[in-house]
Amino acid sequence: IMASLLKAATDYMTGKAEERRSIRSVLLGPPGAGKGTQAFNLKEKLGVCHLSTGDMLRAIAKEDSPLGKRVAKTLAAGEMVTDSLVIEIIEANLKSEACAVGFMLDGFPRNLTQARKLDEYLEGEAKPLNNVVEFQVDDEVLVERIGGRMLHAPSGRTYHEVFAPPKVPMVDDVTGEALTKRPDDNPTVLKRRLNIYHEQTAPLIKFYADKGILRGIDAMQSPEKVFEDICKHFK
Repeated sequence: IMASLLKAATDYMTGKAEERRSIRSVLLGPPGAGKGTQAFNLKEKLGVCHLSTGDMLRAIAKEDSPLGKRVAKTLAAGEMVTDSLVIEIIEANLKSEACAVGFMLDGFPRNLTQARKLDEYLEGEAKPLNNVVEFQVDDEVLVERIGGRMLHAPSGRTYHEVFAPPKVPMVDDVTGEALTKRPDDNPTVLKRRLNIYHEQTAPLIKFYADKGILRGIDAMQSPEKVFEDICKHFK
């Protein structure tokens, strides 16, 4: 199965697919659902641009500036950054050459205001979204998952203490560099983030379903099976 998926991805990149089209997708789901892991896999196989608002905001939070300190405080509390700032960051990145072939948005939009602003911008560019993947996971599973997450920040590779451990504890398999844990990966912050997700982001499920571009994925399966199911929607 994986061989056929890789062939399909290769055909897409070399122009052999019967209907080559630009992938303009949103990965939608609660924190800890596996969006970052699958986005990394899809970027590697399909060659499309992966834009993670979380990664971009965490990079800003490390800056020694008033904005960086404000963003760092907001993220540490598990709260949301203002719509205007996130939209500005996304639009600037979508204009880049890296996103010309296609893109996957991970962590954006987070609410209906952002979704409508995104639609307005993309339709103005004649490049509307053509696929939204919803990662379906029970809250109880997320609590177990998120506590053991580890990240290799330079590459975006993710690990888990139980489900996908590195060969050496807290060390990246490829580079040998140290892995890190996100400061907001704790039960208290997760509960707050899940509440925000259910209140503000979950309504996007109906929003995109009404447009006919929503595809639901059982994200409680193995990462390999989740990847297989997502790839079916990009054929």
